[in-house]
Formats: sequence, structure tokens, C-alpha cells
Amino acid sequence: MAYKPRIRSKEYLILRVLKIRMTMPKKDKQRYFRLKKGYEGEEMFDTLTEKLQCECYILNDLLLKVNNITFQVDTLIIISSKVCFYEVKNNEDDYFYDSEKDILYKKPQKEYSNPLTQLNRSESLLRQLLQNIGYNFPIEAQVVFINPKFTLYQAPMDKPFIFPTQVENYLKKLDSTPSQLNGRHKMLADKLISLHIEKNPYTTLPSYTYGQLRKGMTCEVCDSFSISVQGKKCVCGDCGHEELMEAAVLRSVREIKLLFPDLKITTSLVHEWCGVVDSERRIRRILGENFKIFGNRRWVFYE
Repeated sequence: MAYKPRIRSKEYLILRVLKIRMTMPKKDKQRYFRLKKGYEGEEMFDTLTEKLQCECYILNDLLLKVNNITFQVDTLIIISSKVCFYEVKNNEDDYFYDSEKDILYKKPQKEYSNPLTQLNRSESLLRQLLQNIGYNFPIEAQVVFINPKFTLYQAPMDKPFIFPTQVENYLKKLDSTPSQLNGRHKMLADKLISLHIEKNPYTTLPSYTYGQLRKGMTCEVCDSFSISVQGKKCVCGDCGHEELMEAAVLRSVREIKLLFPDLKITTSLVHEWCGVVDSERRIRRILGENFKIFGNRRWVFYE
């Protein structure tokens, strides 16, 4: 189990809801799909690193700063002899590497950002950070291409690339590396977690207001608005998925709080947002059982 688990970024979660409830500008849609694709690739890698049996600390999704420069580490693994960190890429389709220009192309001839540029930058910054906090562990930095549909033609042998067919064998080799952790390793893991920046300064979101967003409860599986309440369940008319109404209402409350953190959660607000729940009384009961009640009569809100 990861010592620092991976969670979806706030930017990703907000863009996901906005994609469903409004017509987003093209650039924001593209940003969302890039985040989605990246997160899915990182999750694929996580399912493999979680199988490691050697003594190690796995830290996922670190956003760090050194000398006023912010950098991100997708996955970092601390073993006794070194710190391994990985830039995870979820590319698919056919690419080729131009060794003379040190450029990656997507076939037939679309230039793609060379992941080694980002890897080298992050490795240098991580080394500086470790030195600043009193650690001089060797660093092993690798780019992991996780998607099984990815192929890189003319792949150079001397680059720190791990290809889809190599990932499992690489991790087996890492797992067999003798590793005996001590308190110093734990102090390093805890220190890096404490330095993690929760709020990403590079977050970009489209402008939106409460009034312009489509209201209504959505399916947690297919995002459809074709929801009907049948007894204590919400049923999707498109995919047939069933969800307890209480769970669906609480999911809707989380959406409101995510998009509009300054809005007070009231019965009428949640009733309007959900749309399909027939009475405010049912909403009021669910909110009362799951949140603290503040105010009285017309001014009641929940936290």
C-alpha cells in the first residue's frame, strides 16, 4: 500500500463536472482529457507498484518546490540504497525517436514533447531539494510508458525509458533488490509529504456561474441526466445503473461544495441541484442525518 496514496486533483474533478453541466471551451475540454488520460496511466502503474513486497515507501503524486521552482513527481519509491522516481506516460499509438535532434514524434510527423526534458528537470530539482533537507541518496529517474498500445520506433538504448513490455520485469528486479529501511528513510518520506503542495499554482479553469450550469442528478457511471427515483433508489434510464438515493444526494452535495465552496448548503439549494427528488422533506432528512445543522427555520444550512 502506498505511503502517500494518489488522489484526483481538484482541477480534474471540477473540469469533469463542468464537462457534464456546461459547454466548455475547446481548450478546457482538451485539458480535462489530458488530465484524465494521465491519471488513468498513473493508476495503471499504481496497481503494479502496490504489489511490491520489498521494504520501501511509495509516494504518489508529489508537488514540490525548491528555490521557488515548482515541480511534480508522479511516483517516488524510497528503498534503502536509493530514491527511484518515475515520470508516467499514458501515450498510445506509434511514435518514433529522432536521436540526432533528440525529439519524439508521433507518426507520421507530429512533434511531441520529449518526456526526458521534464524528467531531467525534475531529477535536478529533486536532487537539490534532497540536499537542502540533508539527504544525499542516489536518484534513479525513469520514464515509464505504461500503455500497452504504445510503440516507440528507433528507441535509443541509452535513454531511461521503461516500455510497456518491460514494466513488470523492471518492478520484479526492483522487488528483489535487498532493502532494509530505518528511521532516516521514514523521516525522508514524512518530510517529502509535509512539503507536498496541496494547491497546484498551475490550475486553469474556465469561468462559470451557478446559473449557467445544467441542474439535475447525473448517473455516477455514465454521467447521463436520465435519472428517475424509484423508491429509495435512483435509476439511470440509459445504462440501468442503480444508486441509493441518499448516496446520490450526498454525491450531488459534494459537487456543489466542489464548484461553489462559498455557497451555504441548504435544503432548497440541494433540491434544485438534484432536480429529480420529489420533495424537499427527503432532502432535509438526508442532510440532517449526514451534516451538522446551523441556524434555524428559514436560515438553516448544513456543514
